[in-house]
Amino acid sequence: MDQDLGQLVQAILIASDPSSGVLHQQALEYLSNIQQNAANTWRLALTLFVERGPDGARKYPPAARFFALRVLDEFLDNRFEPLDPESFQTLQQALISYIQSEYLYGPAEANATFLRNKFSHTLTLFFLCTYLEQWPTFFADFFTLIRPPESTSQATFNPHISLLFFHIVLEISGEVADQMIKAARTYSSARQGRDTRVRDAVRERDAAAINEAVLTIVAEDVKRMSKLRKGDVTPTSKGELDQAIEVVDWGIRTFASYVGWIDINLTVTQTTVPLLFTLLSDPSLPIRLATSVALTRIVSKGLKEATDKLQLIKVLSLGQVLDALETKTRAEQAVRGSEVDEGEESYREALGRLLNVLGLELSKLVDEAPLEDVRNEALQMLNQILPVMLRFMADEYDDTCSTVFPLLQNLLGRYKRMRKTSSEPLDEQKRSFLTSLLRVILEKLKWEEDADPEDMDEEEKAEFDELRKDLRTFMDAALVIDQNLVTNALSNLALNTLNAYRNGVTVKWHDAELAVYIVFIFGEINKTGGKGRTAFCQTPIVVAREKRKETDYSEYPLTKHGEMLYALVESGISGYPHKTVTMQFFETVARYGDFFKVRKECIVPTLQAMVDNRGLHNQDSKLRSRVYYLFHRFIKEDRNEISVDLAGSLLESIRDLLSIQVELPEVEDQEHDILSEAVNNPGSFDAQLYLFETVGTLVSLFYRTPEQCGALLQSVVKPLLDELSVNLQAVKGPSDVLPILKVHHIIMALGNIAKGFPDFPSPLPEGYVLPPLDVFNQAAQAILVCLEAMNIFRVVRDATRFAFARIFATTGPNITHLIPPLMANLLAHFEPSELIDFMNFIGLLIHKLQNDMFDVLDQLIGPLSSHIDALLSQPVTGTDDQLTHVDTKRAYLNLLNNIMVAKLYDVFTSPRNKGQLEALFTNVQRFAEDLTDTSSQRSAFQFLNRSVTAWVIPVDAGSSAQAPTQGIPGFERFVYERLVPIAFSVLSSPQFNLKDGQMLVLHEIGNFLQTVSKTRDQEAFEFFTTAFLPAQGWPQDAALEFASKLRELDGKTFKKYLADFVRASRPSS
Repeated sequence: MDQDLGQLVQAILIASDPSSGVLHQQALEYLSNIQQNAANTWRLALTLFVERGPDGARKYPPAARFFALRVLDEFLDNRFEPLDPESFQTLQQALISYIQSEYLYGPAEANATFLRNKFSHTLTLFFLCTYLEQWPTFFADFFTLIRPPESTSQATFNPHISLLFFHIVLEISGEVADQMIKAARTYSSARQGRDTRVRDAVRERDAAAINEAVLTIVAEDVKRMSKLRKGDVTPTSKGELDQAIEVVDWGIRTFASYVGWIDINLTVTQTTVPLLFTLLSDPSLPIRLATSVALTRIVSKGLKEATDKLQLIKVLSLGQVLDALETKTRAEQAVRGSEVDEGEESYREALGRLLNVLGLELSKLVDEAPLEDVRNEALQMLNQILPVMLRFMADEYDDTCSTVFPLLQNLLGRYKRMRKTSSEPLDEQKRSFLTSLLRVILEKLKWEEDADPEDMDEEEKAEFDELRKDLRTFMDAALVIDQNLVTNALSNLALNTLNAYRNGVTVKWHDAELAVYIVFIFGEINKTGGKGRTAFCQTPIVVAREKRKETDYSEYPLTKHGEMLYALVESGISGYPHKTVTMQFFETVARYGDFFKVRKECIVPTLQAMVDNRGLHNQDSKLRSRVYYLFHRFIKEDRNEISVDLAGSLLESIRDLLSIQVELPEVEDQEHDILSEAVNNPGSFDAQLYLFETVGTLVSLFYRTPEQCGALLQSVVKPLLDELSVNLQAVKGPSDVLPILKVHHIIMALGNIAKGFPDFPSPLPEGYVLPPLDVFNQAAQAILVCLEAMNIFRVVRDATRFAFARIFATTGPNITHLIPPLMANLLAHFEPSELIDFMNFIGLLIHKLQNDMFDVLDQLIGPLSSHIDALLSQPVTGTDDQLTHVDTKRAYLNLLNNIMVAKLYDVFTSPRNKGQLEALFTNVQRFAEDLTDTSSQRSAFQFLNRSVTAWVIPVDAGSSAQAPTQGIPGFERFVYERLVPIAFSVLSSPQFNLKDGQMLVLHEIGNFLQTVSKTRDQEAFEFFTTAFLPAQGWPQDAALEFASKLRELDGKTFKKYLADFVRASRPSS
């Protein structure tokens, strides 16, 4: 065995040294084999762990002994049957001998303390295997080790053995009762059963003795600790006080670990309660924290009888204790001032959690106790701790504050339920509580005065935002309970602060920010307020939509929120010298654009603040970027309230901000395309695009004077076109990144200017004033020139699609002559994923331009379909290819359906394209039959349905005075022979699953079949009853019933019938 041990130790040492090369891997494999074969190697591991050398010390190094314990763990864990007698005796004798030599008379692994915890776990696993049948005297045997056999100079109880005992009981509690540990494991019924039996046996045999031992050791060391602190005894060693504190700390942790699963009469006695309360105020922080956990677990212990639970809470009298401790720790906190003691703050957190659990348990009694006396007494005790709860909630540290949130949520939930069942006014006690709660909430909503939000990291900001979110939840609940109380408190605070600032009173920045923030959230909180303008002024009647423009809202009094917003603007707080306050002002005014429609005099001062150095011209680029968007949002919302004079002034004020700066990102990986990276991470340019859109909006306000409108637009567009030309000429190749990006950015900016104009109406109303078409045509031509020269660059193609989509939306059919060259250049070079964007772009143009797209589509649909066929015929080599195929197919079908919906289907049968019609249907048929892609399948049947409407000539058309020009003679035969069979083959497929999203496909098939039936009427009826269905093997009566339902039922009823029919036709499983 010595040779085996030597080899094992050497392998362990080599495995711990990665620089050992090949030997390192061999050692790891050898050790893995040892561990996996623990059933045969455990004796070797046991010897390795316990064997001593000639000097009495452990023979082998700590790393080797640690591995030995891992092997023993492997042997003992998941063992649910007793050990054979010889193995049990070997292990028992070796482990007891080790404890005696190492813990009772030795240094308790002083040189390798990590082995203590590992050994306690191994011993626990041995206990779990043997306690029930082989070692029922485990605890009795252990107790004999704790007290030394003869009187010595040391303390009565051996501290090393005591700590080992505590660790073992902690481990046992974790194994048999800790739900978190159980949940983290893979479930095993054998382990669950064994652990339950062990837990029950410990309760029956040893729980009382374990509890007595733990509390006796703790009590003795508390006395020793007290004497050492007072100097009543002389320490026998340097660390004796620290050792006593350690024993008490772990003793209370051990006590806390089992109070939840042994008899409460053992753990809550006349001696334990005073002991726990003494330790709850002990100078040692670890002891206080451990005690708070113990009390928390005692309070939350489940008891069958409500009277027993109430009696337990009364015995503990925690309400008074926590009241006193909260007051004491808060005073100590005040003395510390700005000095942070994280340990003491964690203690206040622990006290808060203890109060929270106490309150929740009392609340449960109030809600669920069967006896009224119990409910009333619990309610009285609950009300007594509410002021303490509010004091914890008011703690300046958010972690402490949030400890009582569950209790507060529970409490407000009960108040809300009571309000729903009672129309009585809120009683004074609850009203007083809510008033105090609101005061605390409003204080906690503030930033700390010395905080600097601009200098905080995102995580800290997110934490404060989350706190505000929680506090607002409580405010919402309070509002349901007493709306006037909450709205009055909020409006009073906001108005008082804003009026004070207006009157020259010094207001601290966090008070100012809170006032503005309250105005910002008031619209969300006050859910009973009106919508639109009526949220801000008290109109006597609901004003009809068509009369809103001519109504003078200035004569109506303001609502509470209206008063707050009016005070916000009038106070001048937008000029507060703190960015957080200024930004909250901008966020608020941009959010409530409807207010400015009822108090138009507030528009100018608000826009002045946004445009000057408080906003758009602020030196802080981050603030400036956000205001770009907020300014855009404000102008967009209130464009109809802005005069042309004001619009002109605003345009002049922001011209200097229209210069485009290119920001290149730092690219760590040289393989990344810097062009794509720069476009995906454009810095402030994304925000600047909002400014260009706002420019378009402001220019469009001059529509009554077309010449002035055109001149203003030209004055904005020309500098961009000049710069576009310069950068176009600077591009010589792909390495000219900056000019390429500049071209991209300018094209995007031009598109956004167009976006600021109203969409071109269809149909065109009488007297409509056209936008400056010559300027937009000039811009579009310039973009097209760039595309022709730079169509090899995807970023330019993307930007061109972006810009043209917006220019076409503004100009309507007036520049459609540019579409053919645009399409040709977009398709000259493209990546597969771009084809999807291109088809979406065409779909958008169809929606905007309708019939004006016919000629374009006539030229486009043939080459585009060829591109699609080529792409979809390529083999799929990976996940990305698969996604591209699916997305391309869906985009193509969407485009086909858009053409049909816009009634442009004649492009498919035009002289240019009619030869490809059958190939088109072949593709769509293939998509309709693909059961793996439900979305495309549904779109394919939609197209087939619309094809029937478009090209099948109705049977009554021949007798009509005006026969339709649409329709393809004989197309109904194609429908009968090719399309109808596809519908039935899909429905009859074993893979067609109505529970797997394919119900929508069934609906489209139902629509398709009914369209066929309605279009050809009796002919279709006879086709189904005499030809098609009989050929499919249907009985005559079944065919007749189906065709009759198809013809007679409405769409919704037929779909239900069809679904039931398909289900019934499936073989029962």
